[in-house]
Amino acid sequence: MDDQPSAAPAATTEGRPAAKPGSPPRALERARVRAEQRSRELAAARRALPALPDEELAAAGLSAAQVAERTRSGLTNEVRHDTSRSLGQILRANLFTLFNGVLGACLVVVLLVGDPRDALFGFIVAANTAIGVVQEYRAKRTLDRLAVLNAPRARVLREGQVQEIDVAAVVHDDLLVLRTGDQVPADARILAVAGLEVDEALLTGESDPVDKQAGDPVLSGSSVVAGSGTARVNRVGIESFASRLTAEAKRFSLVNSEIRNAINRIILWITWALVPIILLVVNSQLQARGGWSSALASGAWKEAVVSAVASIVAMIPEGLVLLTSISFGLAAVTLARRKVLVQELPAVEGLARVDIVCLDKTGTLTEGEIVYQQARLLPDHSALPKGWQRSLAWMGADPNANATARCLQEAFDELPPDAASAAVQFSSARKWSAVVFDGGAAPGTWVLGAPEMVLRAGGGPGGTHEEALALAEELAASGLRALVLAHSRVPLDAETARAEQLPAALLPVAVLTFTEKVRADAARTLEYFRSQGVQLRILSGDNPRTVAAVAREVGFDADGFDARRLPEDLDGLGEVLEREHVFGRVTPEQKKSIVQALQARGHVVAMTGDGVNDALALKNADIGIAMGSGAPATKAVSRLVLLDGQFSRMPGVVAEGRRVIANVERVSNLFLTKTSYAVITSLVIGVLFWPYPFLPRQLSLVSSLTIGVPAFFLALMPNKRRYQPGFLRRSLLFSVPAGLIVSACLLAVYTFSRLAPDPSQPGADQVAAGQTATTITVLLVALWVLGALSRPFDRLRALLVGAMASMLALVLFLPYGQDFFALHPPTGALLAVTMGVIVLGCAAVEVLYRSLKKRGAVSERE
Repeated sequence: MDDQPSAAPAATTEGRPAAKPGSPPRALERARVRAEQRSRELAAARRALPALPDEELAAAGLSAAQVAERTRSGLTNEVRHDTSRSLGQILRANLFTLFNGVLGACLVVVLLVGDPRDALFGFIVAANTAIGVVQEYRAKRTLDRLAVLNAPRARVLREGQVQEIDVAAVVHDDLLVLRTGDQVPADARILAVAGLEVDEALLTGESDPVDKQAGDPVLSGSSVVAGSGTARVNRVGIESFASRLTAEAKRFSLVNSEIRNAINRIILWITWALVPIILLVVNSQLQARGGWSSALASGAWKEAVVSAVASIVAMIPEGLVLLTSISFGLAAVTLARRKVLVQELPAVEGLARVDIVCLDKTGTLTEGEIVYQQARLLPDHSALPKGWQRSLAWMGADPNANATARCLQEAFDELPPDAASAAVQFSSARKWSAVVFDGGAAPGTWVLGAPEMVLRAGGGPGGTHEEALALAEELAASGLRALVLAHSRVPLDAETARAEQLPAALLPVAVLTFTEKVRADAARTLEYFRSQGVQLRILSGDNPRTVAAVAREVGFDADGFDARRLPEDLDGLGEVLEREHVFGRVTPEQKKSIVQALQARGHVVAMTGDGVNDALALKNADIGIAMGSGAPATKAVSRLVLLDGQFSRMPGVVAEGRRVIANVERVSNLFLTKTSYAVITSLVIGVLFWPYPFLPRQLSLVSSLTIGVPAFFLALMPNKRRYQPGFLRRSLLFSVPAGLIVSACLLAVYTFSRLAPDPSQPGADQVAAGQTATTITVLLVALWVLGALSRPFDRLRALLVGAMASMLALVLFLPYGQDFFALHPPTGALLAVTMGVIVLGCAAVEVLYRSLKKRGAVSERE
C-alpha cells in the first residue's frame, strides 16, 4: 500500500487562509485542532487498508468494492471550499454585526424604559437583516447551482475502465489518468509517463514546467501542460497540498475592491468614534435634566436614556453594508442568467475598473474550432519521406493532442501499423511536438510545429528551409495558421526526447494550414471596449502575421509583434506594451510578465483565456476571465467564467459592474450624509448639555423617507455611468459638507425654538414644537439631498423622489401620523424661521452639488 508522504513543501504562513476581519484567535485554534484530528483519523484509516501493489493497481485501477471501502473510511477527496457562505454563515454575518449589537442594545433599553413607538428603528433593523439574509441566500442558491454545473472533473481508472468522476469522489489509491489541460485533483505519485510535463507555478512560483518521471510526486492544484501519465493518489481531502495552500489561497485571495475597502475604512472610523461620542451624549442628556444625581432621583434618567438612544441610532449607517452586499449579490445573479459565473462577488466591480483587456486569440476572438485546410508539399523534394500522412494520423489520434493536432484526424485516418518508439508532446513554450517510428510504414522522426521554431537550425539541402519559412510567412499573412511537418532519418533517442531537443538533419516536408472562424460579434464587442476608453492587447502563441490578420478583421490597425523580441525586464516590457497592441509567439511566462508589466504602470488588467497556458496570467491579472470550454486549471484560477464561451457577454458584465459602483456611491452619499449630521449634532448637543432634539421614532421617519427606502431602490436601478477612481474621496467630498449643512440647519431651528419659545404654548407643547420643527427641517433638506443625488432624473427616479415627498406630506398632515410620530406643527415665528432655514439649506445643498459637479466629484452623466 502506498502511504509514503508526498514531497509537497510544507505550507507556510503565506499559504494559510487569512483570518477574516474580526475572527477570534480561539476560532482559528479550534479549526487547527479539528484539522489535526482529521489528519490523524485519515492516517489511521490508511494504515488499516490492505496492501495494494502498484502493478495490480496499474492494470485495472480500483474495484468498486475497494472504492466503497475507502469511501466508508472517509478517505475521499471531499473538502468544503465553498465560494459562497452557508445558510448559517449568512445568518450569523447578517445578525451578529457591531452595528446590530449596538442597535439591539438600544432597542432593549427603549422597550424597558421608553415608549414602544420609539422602538420603530428596531423593526427597520430587523427588516434590513431579513432582506439581507433572503437576498444573499437566493444569490447563493443560484450561484451554487451554476457552480455545480461548472465543477471540475477527474479522470480515473476503475475496474479497467477510464471514468470521469467528481473531484470530491476521488479516493485514496485511485489511479489518476492525467492528460494535457488537466488540473491534478489530489496529491499522487507518478506510475507511468509519456512526456508528462507539469506546471506547478500556481503552487511554488516556479515558472518552468517540470518533467515528471515514474516515482515522482505530483501535487494537487498543479496543471498538466504536455504529455500524459498515470499517478497513484496518496493524499486526499484536507491533507492534500491544494487543500492546505491552493484552494484556500484562491478563496482568500480577494479581488481588490475599492467599494469594499472604502466601506471597511468608513466602518472602522465610525466604530472608533462611537464609544467616546456615546459617553459624551449620555452624560450631556443626564446633565440637561439636572445632573446625574437629580436625574436618577427624579426618574428623568429614562428620558435622558431615550434621547441618548436617538443620538446613537442616528449615527449608525446600518443599511450601507447591507445594500452593498445586495448589490453585489443581485449583480451576480443577473450575470448568472446570462451564462456568466461570478466566482467572487466583488469581481463584478473589478471588471468595471479595468482599463486594459488582454485577449487570447483562439477561443476568444475566434470561435475556437480549428479546421484543417490543406498540406502544401515542398516541390524541391526528389522523394517525399515514406509515411508522412500516417505520421500526421498518429499525431491527430494521440489522446494528448492539442486542438490543432486533433483536427487532423478527419483528413488523415490511416494510422501506422507500428507503435511509436518515442514521442515529445506539444507544449506552448517550445511550440512543437515529435514522434519516432523505428521502421515500418513511417520510419524516422516526425516533427510538427511552428516553422520558425522547428527550422531555426538553418537551411537544408536545396534551400528547403528558406522556402518553407517563406511559404509559411506568406500563408500566415493571409490569416491562416501555418505549421510545418519536418522529417529526420535520425531517430530521436530517449535522452534527446527527454531533453526536448530537435533531431539532426531535419528537413521540411510540407506546410499545413488551418483556419479559424472569427466570431461574428467580436468586432462589435471590441468596439464597445474602445468606446468606453478600455485599451486592448491581443496575445497569442501563433505566428505574429497570422495574429495580425485576425486582428485586422476585428478592427485593429497594427502589425503583429514577435514576442521573442520582447525585453525581459518589466520596465522595458511596459514601454513596448504602450506602443504595440498585437503580439504573436507569446509564451505562458511572457503572458504573466505582460500582465505584471501593465500593472506596474498603474493599469487595472483583465486577462481572458481558455488554455492551460493562460492559467498563470489569469491568476496574476486583476480580473481573470475563463471560457466555459477552457481547461479545468484555467477555470479554477479565474474570477469570472463565460459558461457558453461567448466573449460578447463582456459588455454586459462591464455594465453590471458600473451599475453597482455608481449606485453604491449614490447610496453611500445618503448614508454618510446622515452619519455626518448625526455626529456633528451629537457633538454640539453634548458640549452644550442640551436635550437631544429628536425622539427615536422621529429619526426613524427621517431615515426611512430620506435614506432607507429610496436607497434600496436606487441601489438596484439602471446606471451606465463610467467608472471613476476615488470612490471614498468623492463620497466624503459630498457627504461631509452636506452633513454640515443639514446639521447647521437643524441646530439653527432648534436653537431658535429654545431661545425664543412661543409664550402662548405650555412648556410641553413648546418642546414638541421644537422637536417637530427640527424634524421637518431635516426631512426637507435631506429630501433635497436625495433629489440631488438622484440626478439625472428619469421616470423611475423622479417617481421615487416624488413618492417620498408624498409620504412625508401624508405623515405631516394626517392626524394619525402626527400622533404616532409625536409631531406638533410649529406656528408663528418658529414656523417662519423653520421655512426660511429650509430654503437656505436646500440652496446650500444645491450650490454644493453644482460646485462638485463642475470639479467632477459628482456626475450626472450616464
